[in-house]
Amino acid sequence: MTIRQPIITIAGHVDHGKTSILDCIRGSSIAKKESGGITQKISFISFPKEKIPEVCGVDKSKIKLEIPGFLFIDTPGHAAFTNLRKRGGSLADLAILVIDINEGIKPQTAEVISILKSNKTPFIIALNKIDNISGWQKNLGKTSKQNIETQSQYVKQTFDEKLFTLIGALNSQGFEADLFYNIKDFTKKIGLIPCSAKTHEGISDLVLMLCGMSQKFLKQKLELGETAKGIILEIKKEKAINQIQAIIYDGQLKVGDKIAIATFKELIITKIKAIHEVLPLSNKFKSVESVNAASGIRIQITAKQEILPGMPFMLFKNNVDKIKSEFKKELSEIIKTDAQGIIAKADSLGSLEALLFLLKQSNIKVVKTGIGNINKSDIISAKTNLKINQLDAVVVGFNVEIDEDAKEILDPNIKILTDDVIYKIIENLEEFRQEKQKQIEKEKLMSLATICKLEILHNFVFRNSNPAIFGVRVIGGKITPNTLLINESAENIAKIKNIQSENKSVEQAITSMEVAISLPGTNFERQLEETKYLYSKISESQFRNFKENKSLLSSEEISILQEIAQIMRQKNPTWGV
Repeated sequence: MTIRQPIITIAGHVDHGKTSILDCIRGSSIAKKESGGITQKISFISFPKEKIPEVCGVDKSKIKLEIPGFLFIDTPGHAAFTNLRKRGGSLADLAILVIDINEGIKPQTAEVISILKSNKTPFIIALNKIDNISGWQKNLGKTSKQNIETQSQYVKQTFDEKLFTLIGALNSQGFEADLFYNIKDFTKKIGLIPCSAKTHEGISDLVLMLCGMSQKFLKQKLELGETAKGIILEIKKEKAINQIQAIIYDGQLKVGDKIAIATFKELIITKIKAIHEVLPLSNKFKSVESVNAASGIRIQITAKQEILPGMPFMLFKNNVDKIKSEFKKELSEIIKTDAQGIIAKADSLGSLEALLFLLKQSNIKVVKTGIGNINKSDIISAKTNLKINQLDAVVVGFNVEIDEDAKEILDPNIKILTDDVIYKIIENLEEFRQEKQKQIEKEKLMSLATICKLEILHNFVFRNSNPAIFGVRVIGGKITPNTLLINESAENIAKIKNIQSENKSVEQAITSMEVAISLPGTNFERQLEETKYLYSKISESQFRNFKENKSLLSSEEISILQEIAQIMRQKNPTWGV
């Protein structure tokens, strides 16, 4: 039985030290070279078993390893890269969730936990940056336990407070956790490994934990299959040749083999012209004739069709129907849409699935999905949604941009939300939907009656009567044609016939606008010469309706409503009560 390398995903909130911990393990300094110290794209590192005793600081004869090493996948902070998928579950066999012990669970950490939980991916937690605890002294003891227990009382108390806060937060996420050296059954509790990428404390414990868990729980899962299978991470075109960066997670691939790549339409069947395998502890590649799982690879293929990142591929042996069936099932499991909902786009299949998963958690339905930039078709779909449900006239884009032809047909009533962090998209979308729902309810409320207060501009009387035409300033609320106006004595004046702004008729005038209004059947000199303010007339039932829904009104509108009530109560003290 041949055992492959376990695939280990390193994930967590941005800037909590994922790449720095990996640097400790492999003895490099990639993190310092990253733009702003943040991983910009996914990368993989092959870590051979010969290096494990060296990192753990133990004699080779004292550590028995059956696994050939590890394939580490370093990811940006957002959940999409945690969500690399293969048929039947997560691509990762194990995950290291990196949490800054001083910051605890942040939004992206919660995203990652949700994804790991959904995919049933076993994980351990690296409690990074223990050296940032005030007063922390490094390497006071030979073991992690001794190092923690030998700290000063104040430091130990601070550490315990941060630890118990985190354990409580994990408990609320549905996980029991404890320090790794206190756990007897790792199937029941998540192991917490206090560590520091800066001082290297706890790193050997982290690697030993990975070895122990891999050999105890993953042996059967790591058995190498006969059929090569993988996931495409990135596509580069060089002189009309597709060069693919990918992970092979099962079987063996050889130069000259044919592979089938999944798409949303027909299969792409292509021949492998060249294979380059990632070198151990490096981001460089070497040319090889064949490669075994699990490994990070670059392959040159003959196909010229568009290939989407995140798509699965497998060795092709003239078994088209079987492969089609398998890919169709896999893609349909990932992309399930609703009869109604918003439009969702992402840069890869894994990203899209992560986005859809978190949208579903927030009870937001999706009617259409896609991989790639937001295009003209997406905008047209959103416009169609305007007629069905204004809340769904939304396009969300994760790690994508808006095509130029799509920008040309943008509609101000359509909301487009893009970001490179999912939780920000979800937050912004929920905020938009709440505000939009209030707006819709307010429009319904205002369609029954109008609240307004007008100040008469006595220096701008254009016509005295038949109809009276004069200037007003909208103090609050809005006016429209047919708004019935009353004066400060609750006397009916007239319905507005027309509203003009800058010599043009308008359908409404809102707060702070100065406009001319025409009132038929009104004599300005007789009826309005001594009047300062006019108000919209509303019925008692309309007043009560506004009062019950005052959360939809502005403080200005509520104040005007109270003034109208006082005016009406001059003649009827119980009006609106």
